[in-house]
Amino acid sequence: MSSEEKSAWVMLVVTVGAYAVYLAVVLGQASGTALAEVHYIPAMLWSIGGAIVAAIVLNTFAGIGSPKGAARKDQRDREIYRFGETVGQSFVVIGAVAALAMAMLELPYFWIANAVYLAFVLSAILSSIAKLAAYRGGLPTW
Repeated sequence: MSSEEKSAWVMLVVTVGAYAVYLAVVLGQASGTALAEVHYIPAMLWSIGGAIVAAIVLNTFAGIGSPKGAARKDQRDREIYRFGETVGQSFVVIGAVAALAMAMLELPYFWIANAVYLAFVLSAILSSIAKLAAYRGGLPTW
């Protein structure tokens, strides 16, 4: 397994885990109050920061066990990376449009921020899945 494929696995696991923790914290605070009134900002910042740190640490540990020279990217790795990132960007655009519409409707900041965060999470998940599928089954031929 190449280091890029390991990195895609790490990104997938970390993204799902961090978002699950964020949801658990926010939904846990919402008992008895309106969801839009929950103090979500600290939980969101901690989950994003924690995900960044976890991804760095896990990628470092994944790289330690790799043989020398395994970290080099070849043409296939670069094409798979580009393919995965392109596929994942669709959710960033969807999230931006949703946040824009929510701002125009003057919805509470809670919903706008969570729409953007969810878009980034879905983008990372879709990007990782696309990369892993390309590593396992090859790049699609358009």
